[in-house]
Amino acid sequence: MSSNDIFLAVYLGGGKTGARMEAWNAMPEAERRAREQQGMAAWGAWVEKHQDVIVEMGGPLGKTKKIGPNGIADIANLMTGFTVVRAASHEAAAKLFESHPHFTIFPGEAVEIMPVLPIPGR
Repeated sequence: MSSNDIFLAVYLGGGKTGARMEAWNAMPEAERRAREQQGMAAWGAWVEKHQDVIVEMGGPLGKTKKIGPNGIADIANLMTGFTVVRAASHEAAAKLFESHPHFTIFPGEAVEIMPVLPIPGR
């Protein structure tokens, strides 16, 4: 596989006020903790199943700063984490994340997959 076979998976959440997060936070604490344990076990199983194609495990993302022509500002976005994988195609990379614990157990909204393209001129 070439560098064209590398894909960035970005985990998205609905933010602190998203419906899925509100439902998660409304759960009784014992139930939420049990779901967290179930989710971490399922995530670990997903990693073990796909360890041969995970290029960079990545991890959760913290607060965001936006830097542009007008300086630096604190902002919020929907990105909650990332993983980098290797796959034969964009479709194959996407299929790795079907039924992922990020949104089947945890209150995540979705996972977006995009190819990491070669740097032009290299």
